[in-house]
Formats: sequence, structure tokens, C-alpha cells
Amino acid sequence: MDLSFWARTSGTWINLLTVLTGTGLGLWLRGRLPQAMQQVITQGVGLMVVFIGFTLAGRMLPVQVAAVDGVIVALFALVSGGLLGEWLGIEARLVQVGDQLKQHFRGKGRFTEGFVTASLLFCVGPMALIGSLSNGLEGDDTLLVLKASMDGLVSIALTGSYGIGVGFSTLTILVYQGVVSILAGALAQGIPDPAQSPPLLMTTGVGGLMVLGTGLNLLEITKIRVASFLPALAIAPLLLWLAKWLGFSASVLI
Repeated sequence: MDLSFWARTSGTWINLLTVLTGTGLGLWLRGRLPQAMQQVITQGVGLMVVFIGFTLAGRMLPVQVAAVDGVIVALFALVSGGLLGEWLGIEARLVQVGDQLKQHFRGKGRFTEGFVTASLLFCVGPMALIGSLSNGLEGDDTLLVLKASMDGLVSIALTGSYGIGVGFSTLTILVYQGVVSILAGALAQGIPDPAQSPPLLMTTGVGGLMVLGTGLNLLEITKIRVASFLPALAIAPLLLWLAKWLGFSASVLI
């Protein structure tokens, strides 16, 4: 199917628009709502993000590699991915990008924290990946439009707490979703059935744990270095493909 550039990336552009609109509304409301109300909004979003994280993490439960449960594979992927991420300094580099944007655009307050939190929240998860694949491969932006609507609403609340840095997460969305949409043809060949694909379910589960970590950060329960775990998203499916190469089959228990 020969699709135009717009057809392949329409969902990403819509997503950028909703986040920017949400950021604008958040900035407008920021000076008009008491601090307590802004905090309640952020806590509400945090609770919902925690719930979504738990839900997505559950996707790994049916996966089994030989006699090993998917949870064990995910644990190994998460720990090894976290160590690799710390060695590569991913969290520090992302914060550095946020600081540079803050300095260049004369941002104030929690600019960098807003940029990092929103970038992770909007890009880590199956909707961003599967939606971009669907958009790039078939021109179907339905899933990304749904994600865009959610991101727009969330960005209103995040901007109330973190400020304009949330809006700059559109740069991360543009790079991640745009590249996946454009390369969708090659990527989709390895995912014949997303609903029953062990590698994708494992990636979704690990991504869900990161979303959960972002929710805990929003609630200020602890401070999890979520960005450092990003390599786990690639390590999880690689472990399944390695197991298959060694002769151990991965299956999805129904």
C-alpha cells in the first residue's frame, strides 16, 4: 500500500496538537486555581497512571518461555536494562536535554522535571508503539487519536504542576512516534499477530512497569529513575528471540 507522508504520520501530528493545546490550557488554569486544587488534579492523574501501569504490566502474565514464567524474564530484562541504562546515563542525558531546553527558552521552575515526566509517560506504552505501527503501515490513526486525546487531558494536569516543560515533550513524541510510523513496514514484519505475540506482550508488560513507576513519581511516593529502565523495552523481546534461537519456545497461555 503506497501511503503519503501525512497518511503514515497523521496520528503523530494530531498527538502533538493535543499535547500543545493541553499545555496551553494548563498554563491558563495554573494561575487561576489554588495550589491545593492543582495538587489534587496531579494526584488524580497519578492514581490513574498507576492503574494503567498495573493493567499493562499484567499483559506479561500469560507469557511463558519453556518452563519459565514471563515475570521472571521481565525481572531479568528490567534489572539488566536498568543497569545498562545507568551505565549509558540515559536518565542524566534526558535531564540534560531538559536543562538545555530550559536554558535556551528561559524556562522556570520544574521545567526539566515536566519535560522528562511527560516524555516518558507519553511514549512508554503499547498505544504509542502499536498505534504508530498501524498508522505507518495501514494509514489507520484511530489508536493514536485515542492516545492523543488522553495525552491532551493529562498534559493539562501535568502543566499545572510542572509548567511549560510538559509542552516540550512533543519533541520526544515527534521523534519516537514519527520514526516508528515511517519504519512501520519493516517493524511490523516481526509482529504478525500483536494480540498473541509473546515479544510484544513482554514489551508491553515491562513498559507497564515503567508507567507504574511514572505514576509513583507523580504521587511523590518515591523517585524512580524510570528513564534508566528504557533499555529493558528492547532486552525483553531479545530474550525471547534468544530463547527461540536456543530451541526454547515462547508461548501465550490462554
